[in-house]
Amino acid sequence: MERADKDLAFMLRYENVAWYDQGEVRVLDRRVYPARIEFVTCKSVDEVAGAIRDMVTQSTGPYTLAPMGMALAAWICRDKNKEEQERYLKEASRIISTSRPTTTKRMAMLTEACIPVALKAIEEGKRADLAVRDHVVEMNNQRYTRVRNAAKYLVDKFPQNGTVMTQCYAETILGMMLLECREKGNNIKLFCPETRPYFQGARFTSTVCSEMGFDTTLITDNMPAFVMAKEGVDVFTCAADAISVDGYVFNKVGTSQIAICAKHFGVPVYVSGAPDIGHPTWDTVTIEMRDPNFSLQAMGVRTAKENSGVKGYYPAFDMTPPSLITGIVTNKGIFKPEDLSHYFDDGKEYELTV
Repeated sequence: MERADKDLAFMLRYENVAWYDQGEVRVLDRRVYPARIEFVTCKSVDEVAGAIRDMVTQSTGPYTLAPMGMALAAWICRDKNKEEQERYLKEASRIISTSRPTTTKRMAMLTEACIPVALKAIEEGKRADLAVRDHVVEMNNQRYTRVRNAAKYLVDKFPQNGTVMTQCYAETILGMMLLECREKGNNIKLFCPETRPYFQGARFTSTVCSEMGFDTTLITDNMPAFVMAKEGVDVFTCAADAISVDGYVFNKVGTSQIAICAKHFGVPVYVSGAPDIGHPTWDTVTIEMRDPNFSLQAMGVRTAKENSGVKGYYPAFDMTPPSLITGIVTNKGIFKPEDLSHYFDDGKEYELTV
Protein backbone atom coordinates (compact mmCIF):
# COMPACT_ATOMS: atom_id res chain seq x y z
CA MET A 1 0.00 0.00 0.00
CA GLU A 2 1.28 3.46 -0.88
CA ARG A 3 1.94 5.46 2.25
CA ALA A 4 -0.39 8.37 2.81
CA ASP A 5 2.45 10.75 3.77
CA LYS A 6 3.69 10.79 0.16
CA ASP A 7 4.37 14.32 -1.20
CA LEU A 8 3.96 15.97 2.20
CA ALA A 9 6.50 18.32 3.80
CA PHE A 10 9.46 16.95 5.78
CA MET A 11 7.94 17.13 9.24
CA LEU A 12 4.72 15.39 8.16
CA ARG A 13 6.44 12.15 7.11
CA TYR A 14 6.07 9.33 9.59
CA GLU A 15 9.77 8.81 10.30
CA ASN A 16 10.15 12.54 10.91
CA VAL A 17 7.36 12.60 13.47
CA ALA A 18 8.23 9.56 15.60
CA TRP A 19 9.61 6.15 14.65
CA TYR A 20 10.29 2.94 16.61
CA ASP A 21 13.20 0.65 15.75
CA GLN A 22 15.43 -1.74 17.70
CA GLY A 23 14.38 -0.87 21.23
CA GLU A 24 14.10 2.92 20.89
CA VAL A 25 11.81 5.63 19.56
CA ARG A 26 13.27 8.58 17.66
CA VAL A 27 11.28 11.81 17.84
CA LEU A 28 11.90 14.95 15.80
CA ASP A 29 12.65 17.65 18.37
CA ARG A 30 10.16 20.34 17.45
CA ARG A 31 11.52 22.58 20.18
CA VAL A 32 14.47 23.42 17.91
CA TYR A 33 13.08 22.72 14.41
CA PRO A 34 13.55 24.22 11.79
CA ALA A 35 16.67 25.99 13.05
CA ARG A 36 18.16 22.54 13.67
CA ILE A 37 17.08 19.04 12.67
CA GLU A 38 17.62 16.94 15.78
CA PHE A 39 15.97 13.81 17.13
CA VAL A 40 15.35 12.85 20.75
CA THR A 41 15.80 9.15 21.51
CA CYS A 42 13.41 7.49 23.99
CA LYS A 43 14.41 4.15 25.51
CA SER A 44 11.73 3.85 28.19
CA VAL A 45 8.00 4.38 28.54
CA ASP A 46 8.63 7.24 30.96
CA GLU A 47 10.87 8.94 28.38
CA VAL A 48 8.10 8.68 25.77
CA ALA A 49 5.62 10.25 28.19
CA GLY A 50 8.20 12.91 29.05
CA ALA A 51 8.75 13.77 25.38
CA ILE A 52 5.01 14.37 25.00
CA ARG A 53 4.76 16.34 28.24
CA ASP A 54 7.86 18.44 27.46
CA MET A 55 6.64 19.35 23.96
CA VAL A 56 9.40 17.53 22.09
CA THR A 57 6.52 16.87 19.74
CA GLN A 58 3.07 18.48 19.74
CA SER A 59 -0.04 19.09 17.62
CA THR A 60 -0.82 15.59 16.27
CA GLY A 61 2.78 14.43 16.77
CA PRO A 62 1.83 12.70 20.04
CA TYR A 63 -0.73 10.61 18.16
CA THR A 64 2.17 8.96 16.36
CA LEU A 65 4.61 9.01 19.26
CA ALA A 66 2.18 7.50 21.79
CA PRO A 67 1.48 4.26 19.87
CA MET A 68 5.13 4.05 18.76
CA GLY A 69 5.85 4.17 22.50
CA MET A 70 3.66 1.07 22.84
CA ALA A 71 5.93 -0.70 20.34
CA LEU A 72 8.82 0.21 22.63
CA ALA A 73 6.85 -1.10 25.63
CA ALA A 74 6.33 -4.41 23.81
CA TRP A 75 10.10 -4.64 23.30
CA ILE A 76 10.92 -3.81 26.92
CA CYS A 77 8.63 -6.52 28.34
CA ARG A 78 9.52 -9.16 25.73
CA ASP A 79 11.15 -11.56 28.24
CA LYS A 80 8.19 -11.60 30.65
CA ASN A 81 5.44 -14.21 30.56
CA LYS A 82 2.21 -13.38 28.72
CA GLU A 83 0.27 -12.25 31.80
CA GLU A 84 3.12 -10.00 32.91
CA GLN A 85 3.44 -8.58 29.39
CA GLU A 86 -0.26 -7.73 29.34
CA ARG A 87 0.00 -5.96 32.71
CA TYR A 88 3.08 -4.06 31.54
CA LEU A 89 1.40 -2.95 28.31
CA LYS A 90 -1.69 -1.73 30.16
CA GLU A 91 0.44 0.28 32.57
CA ALA A 92 2.50 1.68 29.67
CA SER A 93 -0.73 2.75 27.97
CA ARG A 94 -1.85 4.54 31.15
CA ILE A 95 1.48 6.35 31.61
CA ILE A 96 1.70 7.52 28.00
CA SER A 97 -1.95 8.49 27.53
CA THR A 98 -2.07 10.64 30.68
CA SER A 99 1.05 12.65 29.84
CA ARG A 100 -1.06 15.71 28.87
CA PRO A 101 -4.49 16.17 30.45
CA THR A 102 -6.42 17.85 27.63
CA THR A 103 -5.78 15.02 25.14
CA THR A 104 -5.87 12.01 27.50
CA LYS A 105 -9.02 10.47 26.04
CA ARG A 106 -7.75 10.66 22.45
CA MET A 107 -4.36 9.25 23.41
CA ALA A 108 -5.87 6.36 25.36
CA MET A 109 -7.84 5.26 22.30
CA LEU A 110 -4.58 4.92 20.37
CA THR A 111 -2.42 3.30 23.04
CA GLU A 112 -5.09 0.84 24.17
CA ALA A 113 -5.65 -0.28 20.58
CA CYS A 114 -2.01 -1.45 20.47
CA ILE A 115 -2.43 -3.92 23.34
CA PRO A 116 -4.44 -6.62 21.50
CA VAL A 117 -2.10 -6.26 18.52
CA ALA A 118 0.90 -6.98 20.73
CA LEU A 119 -0.82 -9.87 22.56
CA LYS A 120 -1.86 -11.52 19.27
CA ALA A 121 1.73 -11.33 18.00
CA ILE A 122 3.02 -12.83 21.27
CA GLU A 123 0.53 -15.71 20.97
CA GLU A 124 1.65 -16.36 17.40
CA GLY A 125 5.34 -16.31 18.36
CA LYS A 126 6.02 -13.11 16.41
CA ARG A 127 7.81 -9.94 17.46
CA ALA A 128 5.22 -7.83 19.24
CA ASP A 129 7.21 -4.60 18.85
CA LEU A 130 7.28 -4.87 15.05
CA ALA A 131 3.62 -5.90 14.94
CA VAL A 132 2.72 -2.75 16.88
CA ARG A 133 4.90 -0.58 14.63
CA ASP A 134 3.18 -1.99 11.54
CA HIS A 135 -0.14 -1.30 13.23
CA VAL A 136 0.87 2.33 13.86
CA VAL A 137 1.87 2.81 10.22
CA GLU A 138 -1.49 1.43 9.12
CA MET A 139 -3.28 3.64 11.66
CA ASN A 140 -1.41 6.64 10.28
CA ASN A 141 -2.30 5.65 6.72
CA GLN A 142 -5.97 5.46 7.68
CA ARG A 143 -5.87 8.71 9.64
CA TYR A 144 -4.03 10.62 6.90
CA THR A 145 -6.56 9.29 4.36
CA ARG A 146 -9.49 10.37 6.53
CA VAL A 147 -7.89 13.78 6.91
CA ARG A 148 -7.41 14.02 3.13
CA ASN A 149 -11.15 13.39 2.78
CA ALA A 150 -11.86 16.12 5.33
CA ALA A 151 -9.49 18.45 3.46
CA LYS A 152 -11.62 18.12 0.32
CA TYR A 153 -14.61 19.56 2.23
CA LEU A 154 -12.46 22.32 3.72
CA VAL A 155 -10.82 23.41 0.47
CA ASP A 156 -14.24 23.67 -1.17
CA LYS A 157 -14.82 26.62 1.19
CA PHE A 158 -11.73 28.49 -0.09
CA PRO A 159 -12.30 30.95 -2.93
CA GLN A 160 -10.00 30.50 -5.91
CA ASN A 161 -6.63 32.13 -5.13
CA GLY A 162 -8.13 33.38 -1.87
CA THR A 163 -6.51 34.41 1.41
CA VAL A 164 -6.56 32.02 4.36
CA MET A 165 -5.52 32.62 7.98
CA THR A 166 -4.48 29.69 10.16
CA GLN A 167 -3.72 29.26 13.87
CA CYS A 168 -0.95 27.28 15.56
CA TYR A 169 0.16 24.15 13.65
CA ALA A 170 -2.72 22.08 12.28
CA GLU A 171 -0.31 19.31 11.19
CA THR A 172 -2.01 16.69 9.00
CA ILE A 173 -5.03 18.72 7.92
CA LEU A 174 -2.67 21.57 7.00
CA GLY A 175 -0.60 19.33 4.74
CA MET A 176 -3.64 17.67 3.19
CA MET A 177 -5.43 20.97 2.58
CA LEU A 178 -2.35 22.24 0.75
CA LEU A 179 -2.19 19.05 -1.34
CA GLU A 180 -5.86 19.54 -2.24
CA CYS A 181 -5.26 23.19 -3.16
CA ARG A 182 -2.31 22.20 -5.32
CA GLU A 183 -4.38 19.52 -7.08
CA LYS A 184 -7.20 22.00 -7.75
CA GLY A 185 -4.81 24.73 -8.91
CA ASN A 186 -5.96 26.97 -6.08
CA ASN A 187 -2.99 29.17 -5.23
CA ILE A 188 -4.15 30.43 -1.86
CA LYS A 189 -2.18 32.94 0.17
CA LEU A 190 -1.65 32.15 3.85
CA PHE A 191 -1.25 34.33 6.93
CA CYS A 192 0.21 32.49 9.92
CA PRO A 193 0.18 34.03 13.42
CA GLU A 194 3.43 33.20 15.23
CA THR A 195 1.74 31.32 18.13
CA ARG A 196 3.70 32.21 21.24
CA PRO A 197 5.24 31.03 23.49
CA TYR A 198 6.41 27.99 21.46
CA PHE A 199 6.07 29.77 18.09
CA GLN A 200 4.52 26.78 16.31
CA GLY A 201 3.02 29.03 13.65
CA ALA A 202 6.36 30.68 12.98
CA ARG A 203 8.47 27.54 13.04
CA PHE A 204 6.15 24.81 11.74
CA THR A 205 3.14 26.18 9.88
CA SER A 206 5.02 28.77 7.86
CA THR A 207 7.76 26.23 7.09
CA VAL A 208 5.30 23.59 5.84
CA CYS A 209 3.30 26.12 3.79
CA SER A 210 6.39 27.56 2.11
CA GLU A 211 7.96 24.11 1.57
CA MET A 212 4.80 23.05 -0.26
CA GLY A 213 5.03 26.07 -2.55
CA PHE A 214 2.43 28.52 -1.23
CA ASP A 215 2.64 32.29 -0.68
CA THR A 216 3.16 32.49 3.09
CA THR A 217 3.24 35.52 5.39
CA LEU A 218 4.10 35.31 9.09
CA ILE A 219 2.42 37.75 11.46
CA THR A 220 2.67 38.36 15.19
CA ASP A 221 -0.10 37.18 17.49
CA ASN A 222 -1.52 40.69 17.93
CA MET A 223 -2.03 41.32 14.17
CA PRO A 224 -5.00 39.08 13.13
CA ALA A 225 -7.66 41.81 13.40
CA PHE A 226 -5.61 44.30 11.35
CA VAL A 227 -4.76 41.65 8.74
CA MET A 228 -8.40 40.60 8.40
CA ALA A 229 -9.43 44.21 7.82
CA LYS A 230 -6.51 45.24 5.61
CA GLU A 231 -5.66 42.10 3.60
CA GLY A 232 -9.13 40.74 2.89
CA VAL A 233 -8.88 37.38 4.65
CA ASP A 234 -11.51 35.05 3.15
CA VAL A 235 -11.42 32.16 5.66
CA PHE A 236 -10.00 31.45 9.09
CA THR A 237 -9.26 27.78 9.74
CA CYS A 238 -7.60 25.75 12.47
CA ALA A 239 -7.61 22.24 13.91
CA ALA A 240 -8.57 21.31 17.47
CA ASP A 241 -7.00 19.50 20.40
CA ALA A 242 -10.47 18.54 21.61
CA ILE A 243 -14.04 19.13 20.42
CA SER A 244 -16.92 18.44 22.78
CA VAL A 245 -20.04 16.88 21.30
CA ASP A 246 -21.99 20.06 22.14
CA GLY A 247 -19.82 21.97 19.65
CA TYR A 248 -17.18 23.73 21.75
CA VAL A 249 -13.65 23.80 20.33
CA PHE A 250 -10.48 23.58 22.44
CA ASN A 251 -7.37 24.63 20.56
CA LYS A 252 -4.11 26.51 21.06
CA VAL A 253 -4.66 29.57 23.23
CA GLY A 254 -5.40 32.54 20.98
CA THR A 255 -7.87 30.69 18.78
CA SER A 256 -10.94 32.17 20.49
CA GLN A 257 -9.77 35.77 20.07
CA ILE A 258 -9.11 35.22 16.36
CA ALA A 259 -12.59 33.70 16.06
CA ILE A 260 -14.03 36.82 17.75
CA CYS A 261 -12.23 39.01 15.20
CA ALA A 262 -13.49 36.81 12.38
CA LYS A 263 -17.05 37.17 13.62
CA HIS A 264 -16.65 40.96 13.67
CA PHE A 265 -15.27 41.11 10.13
CA GLY A 266 -17.64 38.51 8.67
CA VAL A 267 -14.89 35.95 8.04
CA PRO A 268 -16.12 32.32 8.18
CA VAL A 269 -14.45 30.05 10.76
CA TYR A 270 -13.88 26.38 9.91
CA VAL A 271 -12.41 24.02 12.50
CA SER A 272 -11.10 20.61 11.43
CA GLY A 273 -11.48 17.63 13.71
CA ALA A 274 -14.08 15.24 15.05
CA PRO A 275 -16.15 15.30 18.22
CA ASP A 276 -14.72 13.49 21.23
CA ILE A 277 -17.31 10.99 22.40
CA GLY A 278 -15.61 11.09 25.79
CA HIS A 279 -16.43 14.80 26.05
CA PRO A 280 -20.21 15.10 25.71
CA THR A 281 -20.19 18.68 27.03
CA TRP A 282 -17.66 21.50 27.21
CA ASP A 283 -17.20 21.23 30.98
CA THR A 284 -15.70 17.73 30.72
CA VAL A 285 -12.53 19.11 29.09
CA THR A 286 -9.55 20.09 31.25
CA ILE A 287 -7.57 23.14 30.11
CA GLU A 288 -3.89 22.40 30.66
CA MET A 289 -1.97 25.10 32.53
CA ARG A 290 1.72 25.03 31.68
CA ASP A 291 4.82 26.60 33.22
CA PRO A 292 4.01 30.34 33.49
CA ASN A 293 7.68 31.24 33.09
CA PHE A 294 7.40 30.45 29.39
CA SER A 295 5.35 33.62 29.00
CA LEU A 296 8.27 35.67 30.31
CA GLN A 297 10.62 34.70 27.48
CA ALA A 298 10.73 34.20 23.72
CA MET A 299 12.66 31.21 22.38
CA GLY A 300 14.86 31.20 25.45
CA VAL A 301 15.48 34.95 25.54
CA ARG A 302 14.08 36.66 28.62
CA THR A 303 11.63 39.45 27.71
CA ALA A 304 10.44 40.46 31.20
CA LYS A 305 12.84 41.94 33.70
CA GLU A 306 14.22 39.33 36.07
CA ASN A 307 13.52 39.56 39.81
CA SER A 308 10.96 42.26 39.14
CA GLY A 309 7.94 40.48 40.57
CA VAL A 310 6.33 40.19 37.14
CA LYS A 311 4.38 36.95 36.90
CA GLY A 312 3.60 34.82 33.87
CA TYR A 313 0.40 33.04 32.88
CA TYR A 314 0.20 30.18 30.37
CA PRO A 315 -2.98 28.27 29.56
CA ALA A 316 -2.06 25.91 26.71
CA PHE A 317 -5.55 26.04 25.16
CA ASP A 318 -8.69 28.14 25.11
CA MET A 319 -12.34 27.41 24.36
CA THR A 320 -14.20 28.76 21.32
CA PRO A 321 -18.00 28.55 21.65
CA PRO A 322 -20.30 27.29 18.87
CA SER A 323 -21.62 30.81 18.24
CA LEU A 324 -18.25 31.80 16.72
CA ILE A 325 -17.83 28.72 14.51
CA THR A 326 -19.21 28.46 10.98
CA GLY A 327 -18.59 24.75 10.60
CA ILE A 328 -16.66 21.79 11.95
CA VAL A 329 -14.94 19.92 9.14
CA THR A 330 -14.80 16.13 9.49
CA ASN A 331 -14.17 13.16 7.25
CA LYS A 332 -17.97 12.78 7.11
CA GLY A 333 -18.64 16.32 5.95
CA ILE A 334 -19.08 19.74 7.53
CA PHE A 335 -21.35 20.03 10.56
CA LYS A 336 -22.80 23.07 12.26
CA PRO A 337 -21.50 23.02 15.85
CA GLU A 338 -25.00 22.64 17.28
CA ASP A 339 -25.57 19.58 15.04
CA LEU A 340 -22.28 17.87 15.81
CA SER A 341 -23.87 14.95 17.67
CA HIS A 342 -25.14 13.77 14.26
CA TYR A 343 -21.54 12.81 13.46
CA PHE A 344 -22.34 9.53 15.24
CA ASP A 345 -25.61 8.84 13.40
CA ASP A 346 -23.99 6.21 11.19
CA GLY A 347 -23.24 4.08 14.25
CA LYS A 348 -19.49 4.52 13.97
CA GLU A 349 -17.68 5.93 16.96
CA TYR A 350 -15.11 8.67 17.04
CA GLU A 351 -12.27 8.60 14.51
CA LEU A 352 -9.23 10.81 15.00
CA THR A 353 -9.32 13.39 12.24
CA VAL A 354 -6.78 16.20 12.65
